[in-house]
Amino acid sequence: MNTFQSLSQLTTLVVDSGDIESIVKYKPQDATTNPSLIYKAATMPAYEKFIHEAVSACRSRKIPTDKMLSAVCDYVSVLVGKHIAEHVPGVVSTEVDARLSYDKEACILKARELIALYEEYGVSKDKVLIKLAATWEGIQAAEQLEKEGIQCNLTLLFSFAQAKACAEASVTLISPFVGRISDWYKARKPEVLENEDPGVESVRKIYSYYKSNGYKTIVMGASFRNPEQVMALAGCDKLTVSPVILQQLQESHQSVCRTLHFESSLKALPERMSESEFRWEHNLDPMAVEKLAEGIRLFADDQQKMEQMIATYF
Repeated sequence: MNTFQSLSQLTTLVVDSGDIESIVKYKPQDATTNPSLIYKAATMPAYEKFIHEAVSACRSRKIPTDKMLSAVCDYVSVLVGKHIAEHVPGVVSTEVDARLSYDKEACILKARELIALYEEYGVSKDKVLIKLAATWEGIQAAEQLEKEGIQCNLTLLFSFAQAKACAEASVTLISPFVGRISDWYKARKPEVLENEDPGVESVRKIYSYYKSNGYKTIVMGASFRNPEQVMALAGCDKLTVSPVILQQLQESHQSVCRTLHFESSLKALPERMSESEFRWEHNLDPMAVEKLAEGIRLFADDQQKMEQMIATYF
């Protein structure tokens, strides 16, 4: 077996892409998208039909001019997600506009709208994960959505405080960003990387905490920079990986050993964090503060780029 096949026996591999060709090629259980990936997909000639269909659908609904651009973008995201859902047996993740990350009620409303669109196109909500930035507001929005039967993927997760709050909110899945954590330390504290990759170690710590306390939230490592980081998390619930790294794993025949092990206990759950405790604990991690804000800005920038591109179709 190649490394990809060996790793697949220990961990559910997810393709991190909006490109259907990559999804068909690797046959993953699930697929994840984000504003950057949707924007990239929307620029491909093969996906232009989705933009035309989205514009036509919004015009037929007589959506107000000031809301048209946002609505078309939602339709494009859902149409890409629907196309992906037809090729994966599991779920597809679709992200809420990053500019809403600090508005709980706006996140809830947008999530409901996206799920309603999916259902209009024949995709049931159990096939979809709504992605929200793991801000305090995003986590609280996810808790409400989960109670409504809408599964959530909390993304841009960098601090242990974020991970704890997500588990306490009983969200379906979290996406700790391995590569971006490592990037931060590599640029500022390279000596830390000599003994352990801090991005990998972050996921190991979260995984151990979740399993030892019996939390059901799925841990899905994300944002990998190389195959070694992926292999170092063999045994994690899920890992979402770019097509480039998946190809490297397929071409390798390096042996893979489980590095994360399932442990649970019957001890009482830790006391739930308050908002002030969450904000303080998160604030104590300068890497997490910086990378969360940066990630929201980058996703918002790509959302705006997509809007600018789509505006040319009106």
